[in-house]
Amino acid sequence: MIKEIAFVGSPVTDIKRAREFYQGVLGLRATTTDPDAKWVEFEVGNGTFGVGDYGDQWRPAQGGTMAAFETDELDALVQKVRDSGATVAMDVTESPVCHFAIIVDPFGNSLMLHKRKGE
Repeated sequence: MIKEIAFVGSPVTDIKRAREFYQGVLGLRATTTDPDAKWVEFEVGNGTFGVGDYGDQWRPAQGGTMAAFETDELDALVQKVRDSGATVAMDVTESPVCHFAIIVDPFGNSLMLHKRKGE
């Protein structure tokens, strides 16, 4: 029986560049301190998001798994992504319960930046 989501992970092809994007642009805090690690985990609230560079066994895929990161500064974060040169695939969009945008990390992985309404 599945009890919980252990983590969400995305494949990357350059762990240093991934760390720069996820820490520097999105502001996530890495819990992995080994600079030579092939896997880096980031603390996101009560959850964990990881990126890994394991060669041809695990590669970024267009339309693959997507993580959604909750933010209280959606517009500012989307602009920071634009300023970094990363792709904003879908600009800020409103749904009945939230606002969100879809961005693409430097490796082609889609990510959602999400803000619930009423928070």
